[in-house]
Amino acid sequence: MTFVMGPALLFCPADRPERYLKAAERADAVILDLEDAVAPEDKQRARGAILAQLGAKGDVPELEPTRTIVRLNPAGTEEFEKDLHCLAHTPYRTVMLAKTEGAAQVQALEGFSVIALCETAAGIINAPAIAAEPNVVALMWGAEDLLASLGGTSSRNDDGGYRAVALHSRSAVLLAARAYGKEAIDSVYVNIPDLAGLASESRDAVASGFSSKACIHPNQVAVVRDAYAPSESEVVEANELLKAAASAGSGVFQFKGKMVDGPILKHAEATVRRSGARPVSGR
Repeated sequence: MTFVMGPALLFCPADRPERYLKAAERADAVILDLEDAVAPEDKQRARGAILAQLGAKGDVPELEPTRTIVRLNPAGTEEFEKDLHCLAHTPYRTVMLAKTEGAAQVQALEGFSVIALCETAAGIINAPAIAAEPNVVALMWGAEDLLASLGGTSSRNDDGGYRAVALHSRSAVLLAARAYGKEAIDSVYVNIPDLAGLASESRDAVASGFSSKACIHPNQVAVVRDAYAPSESEVVEANELLKAAASAGSGVFQFKGKMVDGPILKHAEATVRRSGARPVSGR
């Protein structure tokens, strides 16, 4: 069973089963959240809701397992153990581990594909070791929990941009993920009405190399998808560049007055892939 990682991932509180299918229909994947989105007194009910939407034999879920992520409570907690007991009775095998801080925590999730959510100082510092674990498929970073773990009060400046420590952490998680060939997921944008700000941040995520961005409201999904979808002209130019490279042979060459080398060709290939097409072989 291969998990499908699209550009827009949508969180859904696990104690709101009436929202499950709506969230799955809106986004590329739904994240059933057993952690921050659920009050402590409602966590057992949330686990029950996940089980209740399975078929009579527990193997016919309403949600597609290949497009469903379950966010677990932090490792070492009693709630984490209860989450695992719940998942043992489901077909869901892609999990997001909240507040991942070390490789040993993901090693304990053998049999699951793990999205390691690095949202504490320890998680950021240990991101490379976490990314190196075979069952880790992606790394995500979390801004607000990170600043809370540092004793801070806000991840953003008054102008809406990230503070330096948040930007450093964002880059550190991206670099760690890509260094080990794993996917990288950008943090949520908590100012829900500010779709323009979300669009700008999503475009930066695309340009920087993040494969996905997490959303906390259905209205954010289309904005993220638009940022990840290249324009028709961008796809045409990328394919023209790749065809020119195939004709030019090896080495550096010029295309429309600009120097083109290996990294530029990879940028073009990434643009075509985001369009859903197969890139033309450049070399």
